[in-house]
Amino acid sequence: MNDLQMVALGEASADLVVEGGRVLLPELGEFQSRAVAVVNNRVAALPADPESAVGPDTEVIHADGRAVVPGFIDAHTHLDLQQCYELAYHYSLEGGTTTVISECSGFGSFGPSGIEEFLAATAYLPVTVRATLPPTPLFDTFEPPAATDEEASELLDLLADDRVVGVGESGWIHAVGRDTPAEALYERAGEVGKPVTGHAAGCRGADLAAFASIIDDDHEAITREGVIERAENGIHVVGRCGSVRDDIEALAAAIDRVDPAECSLSSDGVWPRDLTDGHMDRVVRRAIEAGIEPTDAIRMATLSPAQHFGLSDRGSLAPGNVADVVVLSDLEGVRVETVVSGGEVVVRNGSATVGPRNREYPPEFYDSVSIPTDPGAFSTPADGDWVRAITLEGGLLTGEQRVSPVVEGGGFRPDPDGDVLKAALLDRRADSEGGFTGFLTGLGLESGAVATSLAWERPGVIVVGADEREMARAAARVAGMGGGWAVADGEIVAELPLRVGGLCSDLDVEETATLTGTVESALRARGVGVDRPLLAIQTLSFPGVPALKLSFSGYADVRARELVGLR
Repeated sequence: MNDLQMVALGEASADLVVEGGRVLLPELGEFQSRAVAVVNNRVAALPADPESAVGPDTEVIHADGRAVVPGFIDAHTHLDLQQCYELAYHYSLEGGTTTVISECSGFGSFGPSGIEEFLAATAYLPVTVRATLPPTPLFDTFEPPAATDEEASELLDLLADDRVVGVGESGWIHAVGRDTPAEALYERAGEVGKPVTGHAAGCRGADLAAFASIIDDDHEAITREGVIERAENGIHVVGRCGSVRDDIEALAAAIDRVDPAECSLSSDGVWPRDLTDGHMDRVVRRAIEAGIEPTDAIRMATLSPAQHFGLSDRGSLAPGNVADVVVLSDLEGVRVETVVSGGEVVVRNGSATVGPRNREYPPEFYDSVSIPTDPGAFSTPADGDWVRAITLEGGLLTGEQRVSPVVEGGGFRPDPDGDVLKAALLDRRADSEGGFTGFLTGLGLESGAVATSLAWERPGVIVVGADEREMARAAARVAGMGGGWAVADGEIVAELPLRVGGLCSDLDVEETATLTGTVESALRARGVGVDRPLLAIQTLSFPGVPALKLSFSGYADVRARELVGLR
């Protein structure tokens, strides 16, 4: 007889008991007057009367009629961008988040060893982190695959790791109607029974039906119809509300047609200045505000993602499960009072009892930016009287138009008065001289330049500027910091170091948030008026949304799925 049975049968006392609360049973979708008895970090029983489980050494948490729910699970996020998670995880816990499913597209740019480093960095935190493997190194839509044959094989082998729960988000443009080296990864995932995450932005009709033969879940539905169409095709719907998008209204509008048990909730990324205000508590609260019943909203953030990702020991408070428990002082307001993660009390009275943990990364993570930093790297010979340019259309979305830049010294120059800037993507990998300089409209930058190594899905540095010399100055500063953001205008006027992999800050979350604001303010002071300019800039390399993006060898025409040049 194991320790759990002894507590359940009243023959031994528990290590921890949460008593006097209304315990949510997500399997039934109802609250019951129960206690939660915990021993050896697992739930032993949910007794109506906890007296027999309480001994002299038992820690007792008095819920006093409050809601007691399973720890929240973020079904899709990006922990390897913006901020080192070991310095930020305690904010997740304060938001009742005890399990996180994260993409690894950032650290994945270092190959399989980068993914292993991510797993190691998050292994000993009092929050459970599980990873999905990035297929991006295997995509060949716009550039040759980044992974060697050996790295591709190692990537497949990583699917056997228990901490890896599936394949990360796969853009439909890479996989629908064409062959891709990533198919081997999808096939291996099927063999080991792990899901594939989709990125189906703009995918519908026959394309979505074809994509459904590959993917198992998707977080890109932005309308009621999109949610329903995904469910009709057997795709697990993941609603999101985070720093990038809030599509909860679409999910709520479709709940009359889609079973809530077949849906999950996610943040799809919480930036440092938002994380200080909560994590999955904000997402669940948003779902309830949109009209989803509290029991359904909580199930979408607990049992549903646990079942979808094969996390059989969490997602509910059933006996035998890991003891991830959240006490809410306000159910509909999702106000977190106490959090137990893995049997350990980590939040009391709304404040974390644990804090940041420092980590030293391998040397290559601090020396990951190797780019040309002379103005000539951004030259574009004048050929004709117009060029193709990216236009910003809001958020991640871009379009295409023809522009006529200034011609000087036989080359095209930026024309900030006409809102025509240069935009470049430089390959930051060692021994690489790849890079492309195009043009951008719609940002409004009147002087100077901005550079960042936080280029989505590309191991590169994005540089946007009104002057090639300032572009070189900003790029040089990013390289000198080992990655980050830099705004230049005669001198460096704002910066944010992202030293870890050129992707993550190793500063305190509060300082990262402050410096992020400083970079944005510097851009605003120089005429940038678009909403969320840092998002617009760092996604200029992201081919997951239309229509024209930067690649190392030209523009990526997302809709046509081909590389195009300036003309």
